[in-house]
Amino acid sequence: FLNILMENVTGAAIDDGIKISSLECLGFTCERISFTLTLAVAGEAPVPEIAPEITDLMLTTIVDGIRSDRPDPIRLAAAKALGNSLSFTRKNMENEQERDMILKTICDATQSQDTRVRAAAYECIVQIAYQYYDKLQSYMQTIFQLTFTTIRSDEETVALQAIEFWSTLAEEEMELMDMAAELAEAGQTPPPESVCVHYVKAALEHLTPLLTETLTKQDEEVEIDDDQWNLSMSGATCLTLVSNTVEDLIVPAIMPFVQQHIQSENWRYREAATMAFSSILEGPSDEAIGQFVNQSIPVLLTALSDSNDLVKDTTAWTIGRICDLHVRSIPEDTFPTLVNGLAGKLLSETPRVSSQACFGIHNLAAAFQNDNAAATSGTNALSPYMPHLLQTLLQVVDREDAAESNLRIGAFEAISVLIQNAAPDVNAVLMQLLPAIIDRLAQSFNMPALTNEDKEQKEGVQGLLCGLIQVISIKVTKEELLPYCDSIMTNFLQVLQSKNATCHEEALSATSAIANILEGEFVKYMPALQPFLMTGLRNFEAYQVCTVAVGLVGDISRAIEGAMKPFCDEIMSALIEALQNSALHRSVKPPVLSCFGDIALAIGAGYESYLQVSLMMLLQAAQTRAPEDDDDLIDYVNMLREGILEAYTGIIQGLKDGNRTDLVLPYIDAIMGFLEMLASDRKNDYDNEVLGKAVGLVGDIGSSLGGQIKEQIRQPYVMELLKEGHATGDATIMDTCNW
Repeated sequence: FLNILMENVTGAAIDDGIKISSLECLGFTCERISFTLTLAVAGEAPVPEIAPEITDLMLTTIVDGIRSDRPDPIRLAAAKALGNSLSFTRKNMENEQERDMILKTICDATQSQDTRVRAAAYECIVQIAYQYYDKLQSYMQTIFQLTFTTIRSDEETVALQAIEFWSTLAEEEMELMDMAAELAEAGQTPPPESVCVHYVKAALEHLTPLLTETLTKQDEEVEIDDDQWNLSMSGATCLTLVSNTVEDLIVPAIMPFVQQHIQSENWRYREAATMAFSSILEGPSDEAIGQFVNQSIPVLLTALSDSNDLVKDTTAWTIGRICDLHVRSIPEDTFPTLVNGLAGKLLSETPRVSSQACFGIHNLAAAFQNDNAAATSGTNALSPYMPHLLQTLLQVVDREDAAESNLRIGAFEAISVLIQNAAPDVNAVLMQLLPAIIDRLAQSFNMPALTNEDKEQKEGVQGLLCGLIQVISIKVTKEELLPYCDSIMTNFLQVLQSKNATCHEEALSATSAIANILEGEFVKYMPALQPFLMTGLRNFEAYQVCTVAVGLVGDISRAIEGAMKPFCDEIMSALIEALQNSALHRSVKPPVLSCFGDIALAIGAGYESYLQVSLMMLLQAAQTRAPEDDDDLIDYVNMLREGILEAYTGIIQGLKDGNRTDLVLPYIDAIMGFLEMLASDRKNDYDNEVLGKAVGLVGDIGSSLGGQIKEQIRQPYVMELLKEGHATGDATIMDTCNW
């Protein structure tokens, strides 16, 4: 069949329509082969067996179709087919003569009279940059000239692909530099095919003026909220990637443009200069960009009131980025003006601009996350503004247009981060806010929901309100929270009656916070909560809900301890079902295993009836291995092993508390066998999580079973684990080893 298709393309007497159809069919075939190869790399499909002579013929046929003497429709079909074939033609790309022919043909196609052919040719060049970076050197001068001319003067659809080439090149170089840095830490050097040639740095002087020029080509016809991809957006994305690649070198290359145009009479240049500044914020160090950030704040605050909506939108976004990336460079005396400036845009602007203002407040509040000074002084710089900010953001939530531009979600997230990073002197404000949030949640059940969109919006708000109650609960004391708990739990249980998975996730997660705070007093809610908890544990399709429900079981177990026993039969049954369900997302299984330990620790000797089945599950899970070259699966196996170790530790400690450690003796050889395997087979345990938990389990076995397992504890692999634990230098692990 493939031979017939290829003969159709190269045959002189064959009709052009048949040639085009044959090339399109070859293109789909190449796409399918590429997709199968991708699955094969991920271990999800066998590697397709394609004879080299077949791929050679396919490639020759496709390249023949792109020749400059072919009609444009044929060239277009061939160029698309070539783009699909590049992932499995490495053998051909390794051959210099064949590579030269392929690149020459593609570069010629960028000069076609047909816009679609030019764009498809550049798509091929983008693919080559992504897959064959190490083969580019001989062709970069030509590609440099072609892309620059195209970006400057070709039609937008073609220019977008030429910009994409430089974006892809920057991403590849970042990846190669990161790899080189990792290898250097290990005293190694990258292989020749993975060496970064720094094309972006070499082109910087010529590339940056070109990109800033594209930033001035904003599309007036497109509404801001449409997010339609255009030349200025593509240029900004490329500039961000270039900045992240060349780091400090971007500052002298871009700042003259920014300084010259940020207060221009022409709105296009004001917006372009602001966008250029925003785009380079992530790459350079504080030392290189800090002084410009410092100087920019007054100018940007003024620009928040610009007459042009796009300028205001980009300005608010830029301030948000500064708050996220360079908050330490914001002058202290500017802080009040900055907070008030952002707050002033929450109610009066378009949803897009107000959403960006929420983003700025969110990032400003997040900067106080590790502010230890607030614990001692009792206050921080946010405190004076908290009442006004929280009140205004709640008004934003009620805006009629809050569903646009993610404004409502942005406002809720800003409130959440403000609460999380509130200083102690704001507790009274939070306690005034809590009943208002509970009341909003109660009222939300009466919101009309005539359409699916109304229903989704209503349930979305309910989930977000649950999240706010959770963060407030964590900030206040048990005594402050207690009077509101009945009302909170009543509302949570009503939320759990909906069919919305996100709502369930938020409500169950917030319930965990209440359980942690109330401890033993939480037991009074268990009879009403149990049916919803079981629904969550058996929600295998929405696995995130299942994961949160498993976490809630652990939190409740720690909170109410022995009072958990009456609810355990159903819960253990659901946990076992989860482990046996092959369709359940694998990320749920490690926390399920760990949950066995939480339950055992809570109910002590009462765990006897679940011991055999849970230990069998743990022993089965302990057999899971990962291939040497699959980092994702290795990470998963490490998570699984942490869950197993936590389960064993909890079970042994629980049985010790209940004076029934004898129950575990029949299984001790298998448990020790697992530890022996860990002593010799651990990969990517970079944070020593598996090692730390293994050492902890050795200690628990020794202290709980003592002389009964004297021989097992003296085995060389146990000494090896303890020796490795000591060698980590981690104080916690070393203390455990000494114990």
